[in-house]
Amino acid sequence: MGMNEFITPTRVENSKYREHFLKKLTFRFGEFYIFEEYVIGEIFEGAHFNWDLAEQVIHGVYDYFGTTDIKVAYISNRVNSYSVQPKDWLQFFKERHHLKCIAVVAYNKMGWMSVVLEKIFSNAPIKKFKDLDSAVDWAVHCKEQKKFPKN
Repeated sequence: MGMNEFITPTRVENSKYREHFLKKLTFRFGEFYIFEEYVIGEIFEGAHFNWDLAEQVIHGVYDYFGTTDIKVAYISNRVNSYSVQPKDWLQFFKERHHLKCIAVVAYNKMGWMSVVLEKIFSNAPIKKFKDLDSAVDWAVHCKEQKKFPKN
């Protein structure tokens, strides 16, 4: 598959994962599916995903698990076109939130380009994928590691 070829977006609701999520969180800006080891986010078309919205998701996930001491991966399933505030990742880590790793499923060139920016601001390993299955497989098996060593 060439760099200019992308596959049709796969939503969680239309995939083999639809029967396996533990809880679905629905907000005005997107839907988030909680699994045992990862969370898949699907932001709605045209939304601007920033720290204020991310906090709502974070608290929803913490509420589900009943603790803030969780180690999950986040999968951004970019089935829609929306904007992200990349520098808000700094706020995420400043607030002592934690992700094991981040997988981004991009179905078009714009989605792939935004990953480059997000990598600059993230403290967790980020990897991009062209399909949901590959992202889930990596997220389940990714090893927790710090991008920046603590001194």
